[in-house]
Amino acid sequence: MKRRFDPAQPELMDRPQPISSELERDLQNLRHLNHYFGSHAVVLRFIRRWIRRGNHLRIVDLATGSGDIPRLIVDLARKIGAKVQIDALDQQAATLEIAAKLSVNYPEISCIEANILEWRPAEPYEIALCSLALHHFSNEDAVRVLRRCRELSRKFVLVSDLRRGLFASIGIYLLTTLIFREPMTRYDGRLSAARAFSFTEMAELAREAGWKTFGHRKFRFARQAIWLEDVTSG
Repeated sequence: MKRRFDPAQPELMDRPQPISSELERDLQNLRHLNHYFGSHAVVLRFIRRWIRRGNHLRIVDLATGSGDIPRLIVDLARKIGAKVQIDALDQQAATLEIAAKLSVNYPEISCIEANILEWRPAEPYEIALCSLALHHFSNEDAVRVLRRCRELSRKFVLVSDLRRGLFASIGIYLLTTLIFREPMTRYDGRLSAARAFSFTEMAELAREAGWKTFGHRKFRFARQAIWLEDVTSG
């Protein structure tokens, strides 16, 4: 099963658009999918290890969508007595506006409209995250994204995404047929399954990006993650 990626046919949520009820429903569906089908669990697995009581950390979340990952991290940090400041980055203005509204009670989160590949912050972060975004890029740009993740962090990097395969394709087809049936979610979900990288391809991208001593693991519900816990050696 080869990867299918056509830059001339972006996912609907990636196209310039105003805030609409359809976009808001799609982002809500994505939050539910992240919660119930593994993305939140993957992020928490690492964040619980990387953030300790008394820490004061700067974090960047690339391609944040509606900001559910930053809010998840802030909730954890508050619970354990750590302080975090999170820059939530996305290039879609409407999506970012929705994220800002949902994060109004989270002063720790700053929403920034910017392109991952062009944005240059004033200083690096302790943690760089990128969740469910890599499959939105061509192979060449995915390598550039991984390089940027490594450049942006002084300590930890986590990149998680779908894992292409028959299980993912069938699972997403059934979910978007039986439960998440909104047109944008159906179209984007099925396209994401075809655009996702295989487990082997993800490792190859990391090596092309200059990652060396990185971790790489499969997770439930056709998820995978690669990570660095010592950026200076990775």
